[in-house]
Amino acid sequence: MQTRKLFYPLAVLLLTLACALPGGISGPTVEPTMPASGTVLLQDDFSSPFSGWDQASAPQGVMDYDGGVYRFVVNAPDFNFWSTPGPVRQYTDTRVEVDTATLAGPDANRAGLVCRVTGEQFYFFVISSDGYFAVGRTNGAQSTLLGQDQMALSANIRTGLAVNHLRADCIGSTLTFFINGFPVSQVNDPVLTSGEVGLLAGAFDEGGADVIFDQFIVMQP
Repeated sequence: MQTRKLFYPLAVLLLTLACALPGGISGPTVEPTMPASGTVLLQDDFSSPFSGWDQASAPQGVMDYDGGVYRFVVNAPDFNFWSTPGPVRQYTDTRVEVDTATLAGPDANRAGLVCRVTGEQFYFFVISSDGYFAVGRTNGAQSTLLGQDQMALSANIRTGLAVNHLRADCIGSTLTFFINGFPVSQVNDPVLTSGEVGLLAGAFDEGGADVIFDQFIVMQP
């Protein structure tokens, strides 16, 4: 079985804005009302290219809207692109789902979901088109797999050019990954507690991964 390491060289800058009443006296703290379980917090079918996702092109690859889907082309080997929808939305507990498929390139690729994105840190839930999956946490260029020491093979992944439905539950310290409706991994990690959600695609030793996403949804678990 091929050992696969994950490498995350990209970084994002988040700005935090603080508000106070005149004279430097903070207002009273008001706990926000928790949405009911199953409430849709964010939904995007990528039919509009103005819904807030990154539109970027570089020698390493491209991430952009393309004909009603969101598309990543990763030209560079051992490289990842990831994107979060704007404006910045901070979530604590989430259920995130998406459909993904490979258009071209090597089957040894990466495609998946991210949650609790804060700066260079986030949790990732990824599959490859040759049938492997991984759950882990990254901090810049360092990645740690959770509950496994390398990407694991799963019969629940539709290989090749097929569409796969992914779901990532980030609830408290429990992270659960579903592939096509089947739970394939559940791990506990208390490091990251809140942040943004988004998508990720990457390449291993061979560049040229061409991956699309559709029907992105974020729900209150």
